[in-house]
Amino acid sequence: MFFRTLLHSLLSRFGPRLGHYDVARTRFITLPTDQDILRHMNNGVYLSIMDIARFDMLHRTGIWAIFQAKGWYPVVVSETISFRKSLTIGQRFTVESRILGFDEKAVYVEQRFVRPVEGPDAVPGEVEVYARGFIRGRFLKRTGGVVTIEELADAVGAVPDGVTVPAWLLDWSADVAMPATRAPAPSIWE
Repeated sequence: MFFRTLLHSLLSRFGPRLGHYDVARTRFITLPTDQDILRHMNNGVYLSIMDIARFDMLHRTGIWAIFQAKGWYPVVVSETISFRKSLTIGQRFTVESRILGFDEKAVYVEQRFVRPVEGPDAVPGEVEVYARGFIRGRFLKRTGGVVTIEELADAVGAVPDGVTVPAWLLDWSADVAMPATRAPAPSIWE
C-alpha cells in the first residue's frame, strides 16, 4: 500500500484540476497483494484504497494545498462500506469520490468503486457500482486542536446550495459514534 500511495501522490500532481465539490475519479488495478484466500480483493484493502482516492481528490481540488499551508490534516472518524460485486486480480477499476457536505463537526464523503458495464447490451462509457463507502472525517491542527467547520468554510469557500448530507447518513454517524478521546471508554461486553 505504501508504494501505491506514493504512486498516486505523484499522479495526483498531474491529474486534471477539480472544483471542491466535483466528483474525483482515481484509477486503480487490483494487484496480487490485494487478494484474500478467496481470490478477490480483501475487504480491508477497499478502505485503504479509499484513503488513497480521498488524498487524490483533496490534492486535485486544491484543498490539500490549503491544508498544508495552514498545518491541518484529515482523519477518519467513522466509515462504512457495502459490497455488490467482487474485484479480482488484474481488474481495472475507478474510485469516484465526492464531498457530500458537513454537519456541525465533520465532513462526509461518498466513494464508489466502479467498472465499465460489460455484456452485449452495454452502453459505451457506462459504469456500474461494485462497492460503495461513506466516511465521516475531521481535520486536526498540527499545533493541536480540531479545525472547526467555520474555519474550514473560511479556508475553502462557501458551500454551494444543494450540497447536503442525507439524513440517513447523519443518523448513521450518531449511531456509531464513539466517546470523545478524553471520555471514558471501557470495554464492557453486554
